[in-house]
Amino acid sequence: MTIFPTMKLNKYLALCGVASRRKSVIPIMEGRVAVNNEIVTEAGYTIDPEIDIVTLDGKQLSSPKKHVYVLLHKPASTLTTAKDERGRKTVLDLVQVDERIFPVGRLDYDTEGVLLLTNDGDLANRLAHPRYEVEKIYETWVEGQLSTRDLEKLQKGVDIDDDVVVQGEALILQKKDNKTQVEIHIHEGKKRQIKRMMKAVGHPVLYLKRVCFAGLRVDDMTKGTWRFLTHSEVDQLYQLVHMKRMNQKIIAGAA
Repeated sequence: MTIFPTMKLNKYLALCGVASRRKSVIPIMEGRVAVNNEIVTEAGYTIDPEIDIVTLDGKQLSSPKKHVYVLLHKPASTLTTAKDERGRKTVLDLVQVDERIFPVGRLDYDTEGVLLLTNDGDLANRLAHPRYEVEKIYETWVEGQLSTRDLEKLQKGVDIDDDVVVQGEALILQKKDNKTQVEIHIHEGKKRQIKRMMKAVGHPVLYLKRVCFAGLRVDDMTKGTWRFLTHSEVDQLYQLVHMKRMNQKIIAGAA
């Protein structure tokens, strides 16, 4: 019986843990992917995983026998990428698993907090897609005394670039000296979104931490540590993005 039916090439790369389905388009368009020794640059090219041989940079890919879901408490001064040409520490330097995994979305180099890593490309794609409005909660210290009017602007929407308007619900947690601690909820994932939003209302970010992503938190985890998600947590993620989990085995932590 066929485990995986015919599928688009970028979906297969995502299934193999190369990257999310959307980002898997990049190596295909760069001419780094071959099917049966023929370079293919069309992301929508259809393959049969049980018959076709797919390679990336000359190395054969195979779909994972098990899915892995890792929750990391990302520390500052760590890159959300697989490797860095300048030799800086990356999130994959902190996680020791045999499977090839990748981060879902990204956190800035100096931002701390919740980061999910997996080799489940389909789930990663949906969690990162704005259509599913996955909630992200941040705590930040900003310069100056944030006002009620500033909160209203953030909720209504602020322009962070030419005609790029984003919004979020914000709550003042405390004010100290000439700075304000704010909790902000967003459902998008623009690059450096929180920093750009706060700058737009005149309060540059001094410190930033993501405290929640898709319901996942790292409150009881030390910075730089990680754990496997439980079966229950994985099921909740699937329900959140309206996916039905197949019977494929997963590596999970205790319930």
